[in-house]
Amino acid sequence: MDIATQAEIVLRNAQYETWSWSGPSGPVTCFESAALMGFVHVFVNAEALMAGWQASQKTSLARHAASLRGAGIKAWNVYSVLLTAERAPSLARAIERIEEDFTLTRKIARTAVTTAEDVERALLPLIGLRAQPLLGATNFEDRLRSRLKDVPADAVAAFLNETPAVEVARILGARS
Repeated sequence: MDIATQAEIVLRNAQYETWSWSGPSGPVTCFESAALMGFVHVFVNAEALMAGWQASQKTSLARHAASLRGAGIKAWNVYSVLLTAERAPSLARAIERIEEDFTLTRKIARTAVTTAEDVERALLPLIGLRAQPLLGATNFEDRLRSRLKDVPADAVAAFLNETPAVEVARILGARS
């Protein structure tokens, strides 16, 4: 999976404007909304992430300095997202500590990003809450009938039996 492309998809679905540029350690996905902006950096492994995150952050900020100066209050909400596919238990705590560093930008740092779900999970702090309705096995016709309890039964039956709209309207009009 291409982490950068997947991150761009997730961010676009969350209504961010995105664009890419070639950073010193690879492509960088930039994102911006009305409230915040940031940069997604993908590293080849956890060691590269540990060694290069600060330089990547500074390079991104320097490249976009003019935009950041004109961003007003949004400049307080700049994120550096640092991702790698490598699972690195020995560096897990050190990578977690990157998020505790509040210099220059807010940070999201994750290892073991190998699936689209991993990318979305990593970007959760940046995307809005989404309700995912749980629809169990149900009879939709019965549910619809229960919601249309104030509509005459013969009009509901006509509607559900693919009766022409004119006929359903005639039935409804005859009752009012």
